[in-house]
Amino acid sequence: MTDLPDWLVSGLPAAARHPGLAIASLGDKRSFGRGGFALSSPAFDAGEELDPCFTAKEEDAVAPPLEWTAPPPGSQEVVLIVEDATTAGDKPQCHWLVWGLGAQRGKLLEGEVPPRAGKNHLGNSEWLLPDPPVGETRNYVFQLFATDLPLTLMPGASRDDLMTMLKGTVTACAVLTAPFTGIEADDGMAWEDEELD
Repeated sequence: MTDLPDWLVSGLPAAARHPGLAIASLGDKRSFGRGGFALSSPAFDAGEELDPCFTAKEEDAVAPPLEWTAPPPGSQEVVLIVEDATTAGDKPQCHWLVWGLGAQRGKLLEGEVPPRAGKNHLGNSEWLLPDPPVGETRNYVFQLFATDLPLTLMPGASRDDLMTMLKGTVTACAVLTAPFTGIEADDGMAWEDEELD
């Protein structure tokens, strides 16, 4: 996909370059990775496939763990937006909206319930489990923003609400990408289905 600013193209694999990503409109060359601001996960490296335990392919799946470095001085809050960059159309499918995170080095543990969450693509305030068709690869872009104002949004706000609130307030931003290729559901789920018949 094209129409992404040059500063962002270098930070994303070709398959994850959706022009509608939140970071494309909220970030800029100055804020991208400013002061070493970076997002990582102890569960996967950048560009590495998501484990099925973070997707709809396993029964007890949860959100992956994430860690980030300290944002620049003057930041008031850290915000996370996760989107499926393989989505067709103007806006990528939103998988997670999280805010209310402290403006310091921090982390979300595996399966942790964040302080405040907004509505994902299905209208739920939780991690939307990736569920691509078998054999199809989707690319998930974890986007982290530090903002110079504390957000006053109520839990359950929409992506558009959050984007509007963030415009012009971003002090630093970072990305982490992870693909996932659809697989058959795990044996446990298949076994349970057979038991129900």
